[in-house]
Amino acid sequence: MDFFQSQARKHQPKFSKKRLTKDQVRLLETSFDLNNKLDSDRKLQLAQELGIPPRQVAIWYQNKRARWKNQSLELEYNALQLRLDAALGDKRKLEKEVDRLKQELQKAQEVLLSCNVTYSTLTSLSTSCDEDGSSSLLGDSKLGLDKELYACLIGGGDQFPKSDDSHGLFT
Repeated sequence: MDFFQSQARKHQPKFSKKRLTKDQVRLLETSFDLNNKLDSDRKLQLAQELGIPPRQVAIWYQNKRARWKNQSLELEYNALQLRLDAALGDKRKLEKEVDRLKQELQKAQEVLLSCNVTYSTLTSLSTSCDEDGSSSLLGDSKLGLDKELYACLIGGGDQFPKSDDSHGLFT
């Protein structure tokens, strides 16, 4: 039996690991805030001040750095998540704006088609404009197109087939 008792004593630590008091933790936290790396001189000084083995100080620092890194990663993740949410919100707003503009374009195309505007009419409108952009045909014609729609039509030549554009108005 004496052999087994001596083997058990060999595996017992020299110091029993005790929980740190609040004051000890506070001192370690303060030291960690100043420098999260622990040099051997500082480790020995803290161990002496706290009355614990230097190895326990080193392990506390190692564990604290691991917790600190996890907290930093969590904060970075949360910040990125907020940025992602904001970007997705902007994307939804832009998609709504694109849909609204597509509807507006479709309405303008429907107005154009319902008025039976031909290329020759547009050509005559284009050539009869004076310097400030007005046209005698705009006010007198049955088309009822205002100046903005006319400017939109002149600028939006992609809607017309190129083969019929013999005047080069929409290119």
